[in-house]
Amino acid sequence: MIAGMIGMIHKLEPTLAEFDVGGIIYEIHISTNASYAISTKKDQKIKLLITQIIREDAHLLFGFLEEIEKITFERLIKINGVGPKVALAILSTYTPTTFSQIIQDKDIKALQRVPGIGAKGAGKIMVDLAGFFSELTEARNVPEKDGARNDAFMALQSLGFKNTDILKVFKSIQSSNTQEIIKEALKLLK
Repeated sequence: MIAGMIGMIHKLEPTLAEFDVGGIIYEIHISTNASYAISTKKDQKIKLLITQIIREDAHLLFGFLEEIEKITFERLIKINGVGPKVALAILSTYTPTTFSQIIQDKDIKALQRVPGIGAKGAGKIMVDLAGFFSELTEARNVPEKDGARNDAFMALQSLGFKNTDILKVFKSIQSSNTQEIIKEALKLLK
């Protein structure tokens, strides 16, 4: 699975970039916001975070300059009825920060301004993303200096536990060893 690429722009369109990585040119779908930011760095090496989607008929790469944009895209495509094109349209219309504010304000009309989203789709997105951005902000507040806690947090996250639940149990855990933190947290989370 491709997680990221460092290279130079070979060709740039509003929602598509041809990215030269060591002589191999990849076609990467990007948001118009990312396209604009990339256009200012055209002759420099750029790092793109990548989401790879493999289908029967295509291998698609989606590129992002910021982690928050990638996380938002990946969460959006998990919503039933929202594919990569609609997710990219949302990120082309709004920055992740603006989009998170729209979700928190429950502004369905603003979400309907995105091409391809009607009233029903906007409502579904609102319901599915309720609390997502606040969880994301809380998850970013996990102390990164404490490597054991951070490793345990990521392990519990990968097991499917919600960020808010993990953070709640972390308040009562005294262990400093990653394995002990995970064991204590699993007892409290069940």
